[in-house]
Amino acid sequence: MIRITQLKLPIQHTEDELRKKIAKLLRSGTTPFTYEIKKQSLDARHKNDKLFVYTVDVDIINEDKILKKVGNNNIMSIKSKPYVFPSSGEEALDLEYPPVIVGSGPAGLFSAWYLARAGYCPIVLERGEEVDKRTLTVEKFWKNGVLDPDSNVQFGEGGAGTFSDGKLNTLVKDTFGRNQEVLKRFVEAGAPGEILYQQKPHLGTDVLVHIVQEMRRQIEEMGGSFRFRAKVTDLLFKDGGLQAVEINGEEQFKTQVCVLAIGHSARDTFAMLHSRGLEMEAKAFAVGLRMEHPQKLINLALYGEEENEKLGAASYKVTHTCANGRGVYSFCMCPGGYVVNASSEPGLLAVNGMSYQARDGENANSALIVTVNPGDFPEEGPLGGIVFQRNLERLAWEAGSGKVPVQLFKDYCQDRVSTTLGEVKPCIKGDYTLANVRSILPKEIGDSILEGIHAFGKKLPGFDQGDALLSGIESRTSSPVRIVRDKELLSNKGGVYPCGEGAGYAGGITSAAMDGIKTAEAVARKYHPKILKN
Repeated sequence: MIRITQLKLPIQHTEDELRKKIAKLLRSGTTPFTYEIKKQSLDARHKNDKLFVYTVDVDIINEDKILKKVGNNNIMSIKSKPYVFPSSGEEALDLEYPPVIVGSGPAGLFSAWYLARAGYCPIVLERGEEVDKRTLTVEKFWKNGVLDPDSNVQFGEGGAGTFSDGKLNTLVKDTFGRNQEVLKRFVEAGAPGEILYQQKPHLGTDVLVHIVQEMRRQIEEMGGSFRFRAKVTDLLFKDGGLQAVEINGEEQFKTQVCVLAIGHSARDTFAMLHSRGLEMEAKAFAVGLRMEHPQKLINLALYGEEENEKLGAASYKVTHTCANGRGVYSFCMCPGGYVVNASSEPGLLAVNGMSYQARDGENANSALIVTVNPGDFPEEGPLGGIVFQRNLERLAWEAGSGKVPVQLFKDYCQDRVSTTLGEVKPCIKGDYTLANVRSILPKEIGDSILEGIHAFGKKLPGFDQGDALLSGIESRTSSPVRIVRDKELLSNKGGVYPCGEGAGYAGGITSAAMDGIKTAEAVARKYHPKILKN
């Protein structure tokens, strides 16, 4: 196989032009070949000459002769290394009961998928509803404000990522092929094939719903099973090993293996696990606000034009180091998206960002966040970050009287309540009200965001315009807790495998899914799928 990197073409190119460019670079003449796009990125440094930059793998005869002939550092021979799920070793133990997976977000779903395919018949326990019912519940909440604490934007089939932009890019280094495995699984479940090579692939909430349903169908077809409205309320141990998982305070599932893929917002579950002696520690995360701009403004700043059908809605990533030493950066940027009320506890309010597949909303929004660490938390101990989050979310609830509080940037600068909107109109799922969101934040965090926005305005013209909108609080960027695990991915309590974003080992859909696969591999290495009961 021959790999070509840094292959550049104008963004309006055709498939035939790409093929001709490959033939020209390889000097292959009329020799037939097939190719696969491995990566596509955008070079928009020159606004009037925007280019797609490709990495392609080419299958052609006489590869050695071609490589000698072309003499190009961007053209090389490669050997593909497909992902292989491990089989159990000779010393592996037999399972007496099926493994239990707690949570059906990306980590739980992918762990279940690979264990089901390997014959382990996993049982997936999810505190929320099936994704179709959950979608209706969430839409009702946005309409009437009545919260279901167990089925909402944070909890339910698909996890918190279901109501997001569905971004699939990750910075996790991957030498085992798990990243590509995740993307392949999504495509086989109905995602567009382009996600396999796009630089910043995304799915959108409307597409994710159907993918989650299809993955559940596949898992059930391979022998797995699901229980919804099944909140894990206890873990039972005996002689140093796991004996059973309790749901809803009454029913027990006997098992030797429990994969904890509980997500970053399962605060009551964290408290239960802490009380049961699982080793945990507080970890750094980030908090801040959502900021909305007209999408056309962002397109103009990045593309040099307000609209481009070929490129779609533009996305940005900005960072700034403040004079106080804090870093401010954009997070979970949603082109053509919506700010959403993402609350999961009564009397507390949190926001997130969401896009549909088309990304055709009027506004772009992104979280602008600042890292906080255990030294910022009001309480010591592993749950100190949760206390910090709840305090901020309570202030956000009070600032908006239960509605999403919104403030114009010019009023944020003056630390005053906004009274009227400018030209930018909120694109928000859920009720909102004008307020003073700066009053929610600790002073150092609020000042850092102010400095950051002015700095970003120098990079993206118009970013710091006075009628841009801020809303809050963005407090669920990642888990405030890490459940400690060893080299075999086990916690200090036998049989329990902390997994994914909630356990502190991932940050986003793709990395959580990859950790789910990694955890399934660890289970497979330790146990044979010889299930005798249930």
